[in-house]
Amino acid sequence: MDISSLEAFIAVARHRSFSKASEQLFVTQPAVSKRVSALENELQTELFNRISRQISLTEAGEQMLPKAQELINQAKDLRRYALNLNSHVSGTLSVSISHHIGLHRMPPVLKRFNQLYQDAKLDIRFEDSEQAFSAVEQGDIEFAVITLPSELPPNLVLESAWHDDLFIVAAHQHELVRSDASGIEALSNFPAVLPSSDTETYKVVARQFEQQGLRLNTQMSTNNLETLKMLAVVGIGWTILPKIMLSDELATISIGIPLSRRLGVIYHRKRSLTNAAKALKELILAG
Repeated sequence: MDISSLEAFIAVARHRSFSKASEQLFVTQPAVSKRVSALENELQTELFNRISRQISLTEAGEQMLPKAQELINQAKDLRRYALNLNSHVSGTLSVSISHHIGLHRMPPVLKRFNQLYQDAKLDIRFEDSEQAFSAVEQGDIEFAVITLPSELPPNLVLESAWHDDLFIVAAHQHELVRSDASGIEALSNFPAVLPSSDTETYKVVARQFEQQGLRLNTQMSTNNLETLKMLAVVGIGWTILPKIMLSDELATISIGIPLSRRLGVIYHRKRSLTNAAKALKELILAG
């Protein structure tokens, strides 16, 4: 059974589109269609319903999808195992790094990696922690460097690299600052600009509000912390930022409760990391 045909099947199933699958796989749309058709012929069953321009999995396709992903993961593991037979750090390493960590934590790590391992090539995706988390679960990447979740599925492993103290901040002209208000109750009276509700950073704030039985009024949401800082600076609302992003443009607001999050590495428990992945992970955890 051809691995490229299985990869085409999985990509079309994931995107519900032959054209988007072709973009992901960096091949032409006819090539994707040919690979899927070859797989269907080999299995002697149709995997997709093709009605007008709508693509959906058949019942057989639904049942085949997890098995196909399992075979792909096994093939990748076989390649990684073969590479690990040689201790030399080489090959292409695919990792995801959250935007904030990429900007503020990873530059010296990546510089050191490039100096030490010139035969290795980095394929880095800069994306939200939640997207990177999903990519690790699906086996698309070796590991991710993200804001670590408070809850983790049993199939994933996390290793903490940095402790990030978080602070509630607002513009100096904001009423919270001018009135010298403090505490969670004071925050509940004013709109906030925060990351989306599925992020761990948002949950750090939300948990405190829930414990006090208070309502969190989110006026605007974005997962880009640099944008959140800008929105707070211009006075649109209060927000939460890591210590590394504090500046004279913003005032910190005491709520009497220490807030923090952990940053680090997550990877799949059943995945064999390549030598390049192990080397980069060691540099990250070394601080």
